[in-house]
Amino acid sequence: MFLKANKRFKDGKPHIYYTLNESLRINPRRTIQRTVLHLGELTTSQHHRWRHAIEVINERNASQQMELLTDEEHQRRGCPEDPDVVAIRLSTVQVRNSREIGSCWVGVKLWHLLELDRFWAERLGEQRGDVPWEKVAELLTVNRLCDPGSELSVHEKWYPKTGMDLLLDCDNRIAEKDRLYRCLDRFVEHKEALEEHLKGKWGELFQANFEVLLYDLTSTYFEGLMEDVPKAKRGYSRDHRPDCKQLVIALIITPDGFPLSYEIFDGNLRDVQSLEKMIRQVETKYGKAHRTWVFDRGVVSEENLAQLRQRGGTYVVGTLRSRMKDFEADLLKPDWQQVRGEVQVKLRPGTDGDLYVIARSAKRRAKENAMRRKPMRKLYDSLKGLDASIKKGHLKSYDALIQRLGRLQERYVQVFGFVEISHTRNHEDIQQFVFRLKPEALKKAYRQDGVYLLRTNLTEKDPAQLWNQYIQLTEVESAFRTLKSDIGLRPIFHWKEIRVEAHVMLAFLAYALWVCLKGKLKSLAASLSPRQMMELFRRIQLVEVWFDTVDGRRICLPRITQPEPEHQAILDQLKWRLPLQPPPRIYAPKEGPRPNVLETRG
Repeated sequence: MFLKANKRFKDGKPHIYYTLNESLRINPRRTIQRTVLHLGELTTSQHHRWRHAIEVINERNASQQMELLTDEEHQRRGCPEDPDVVAIRLSTVQVRNSREIGSCWVGVKLWHLLELDRFWAERLGEQRGDVPWEKVAELLTVNRLCDPGSELSVHEKWYPKTGMDLLLDCDNRIAEKDRLYRCLDRFVEHKEALEEHLKGKWGELFQANFEVLLYDLTSTYFEGLMEDVPKAKRGYSRDHRPDCKQLVIALIITPDGFPLSYEIFDGNLRDVQSLEKMIRQVETKYGKAHRTWVFDRGVVSEENLAQLRQRGGTYVVGTLRSRMKDFEADLLKPDWQQVRGEVQVKLRPGTDGDLYVIARSAKRRAKENAMRRKPMRKLYDSLKGLDASIKKGHLKSYDALIQRLGRLQERYVQVFGFVEISHTRNHEDIQQFVFRLKPEALKKAYRQDGVYLLRTNLTEKDPAQLWNQYIQLTEVESAFRTLKSDIGLRPIFHWKEIRVEAHVMLAFLAYALWVCLKGKLKSLAASLSPRQMMELFRRIQLVEVWFDTVDGRRICLPRITQPEPEHQAILDQLKWRLPLQPPPRIYAPKEGPRPNVLETRG
């Protein structure tokens, strides 16, 4: 194994991206290189740590030839007098019951790192049953992190193919269907205590700062009628499922992505109506400290901003495009300040006492222009075809013309206003049809392409710093993508209100594990993602090795497969060690389960 440097030019600057590679000989004449991990850009200390870990692994993996003895050689040489040494029949060796354990072990490791085992034991420990409830909660959360599925799927499919029984030191009763559902019923009452516990762990493990908070909302939809869930309403669906009832979920995180709090609202709630409740909750839990709130333009209203100012809070928020008319002349002035990439910013005072940051992105401008150009071309071609049909006499009815124009307006609603259309009628027939582009409207839209307008009551005079604070909202968008796609927040199949809230809380718990892993990997390499590590560690399996001894006994050796070099490199960097190998199970002659033997029938 070795580090490979790959030089790339980005934004006119050279960047070096590192990959962890392995040399593989596929035949006596040819060797290929396999990319194991993409590490991205590394600092000097990270580069040194990776090189040192690779050197240690290469030395550790120096191959040694092991000696295997046949039954006759054992009888000739004899077996050493050692309780750890037995004479076996090699012809009986079989490998059975391969199960996934590597990714599950990562989830369990994160669970204990955040001390969630202690947290849930203190709150659920008195409600004892056949299996401790805190271990059932751990099973559900690790499933949501590794392979999200329903509780029925955990019971029937996921648990039997994993080594969670070994990791949790429990039998199969932990995954009984009714037990999993009853565990959900015990979650919700501990929501506030869980948020307080996680806040403490973020500060302890990662020195998280809570002076700047990012706030945004998303929605998730239900499958079913949901008549017993009062909050299930039809509203604006961010998942493009207006046919389904939904919930609105508000999330507060730090600029580094650490979740602080969440709240569930009715599915038809408008974004601007949610901010006051979330601010009150944060102040109740953590006091009225001087905080800076960052949120998008959907949450902005004059009432919300006035309340923030009355509470002594500061904000950096997006502003609706309609406010750009007040700064139209500033777009043509050359006093732009270049920030990262191809983004330019400038600062302007507003008439309301706030400062406004005008930001312009060249890449976003090109994208928005291209997004408009394609439907404009299609609309213009459709209007030309309509005009040709009228001139050729194929289309005479005025009512048919109005219907055709209505369909075009519905199809190209975003660009229809850039075309001026006039038409007259003579009784039921078309007398005149004329259309032309609106050049001034197109020029105005082109000037506003890629332009963002931000608003703040901070006294910061550097527009680049304000812009960098605002684009931290991408962390919230990334959190929502993780919650919905990787952790399986959507859709919701539960039909009881308490279990719907428990489903969201379980996703929040799994996201806390995800962010904890992301924070640990960030110190190793910027490009290492939690999903990449989870997929990599899926290859570590738990297997059972069965064989017969010479004296007629049956032995089962549960064994965790040895980590490959890429696994070991990450483990060494994190200073983690895989769990110890389980003890063997020894059965007397004619006892215990036996492997399936294929019979040949002639």
